[in-house]
Amino acid sequence: MPDFTLQYPQSLGVYDQYTAAQQAVDYLSDEQFPVENIAIVGTELRQVERVTGRLTWGRVLIGGAGSGAWLGLLIGLILSLFTEGSSMLATLAGGIGFGIVFGVVSASLGYAATRGQRDFSSVQSVIATKYEVMVEHKFLAQGQELLARMPGRPVDL
Repeated sequence: MPDFTLQYPQSLGVYDQYTAAQQAVDYLSDEQFPVENIAIVGTELRQVERVTGRLTWGRVLIGGAGSGAWLGLLIGLILSLFTEGSSMLATLAGGIGFGIVFGVVSASLGYAATRGQRDFSSVQSVIATKYEVMVEHKFLAQGQELLARMPGRPVDL
């Protein structure tokens, strides 16, 4: 497992975009800087929830049936490894059928438990709004000197 810590880290720059921080590190790498002494740290984290649509009983049941069918297919495939001949198709169909029933029941119970307090679907993500390039203290001056010469360098804050 990689070690994400630096001893006595110092800031080489703070960037609004991850790509700008990445470009700075790439430039340092091209200039033979020991980049194994660098970390790009996302700061000022925000949780963003993007609403993707209205949640209705129809959508809940269809979603439950779809996810249950996939689960049933997986279980049916595993069980069909131990069967022979035409019973293999019956095992697959049975797995899918039971999966659909399980998915619909499970999704229905989950949606009913919310009692209408969450009638929408969404996806969530945690994003950084700033990206700080950190370096071991003993390489700070060398990194600053190289970045000052970087052609078209990203503007840091």
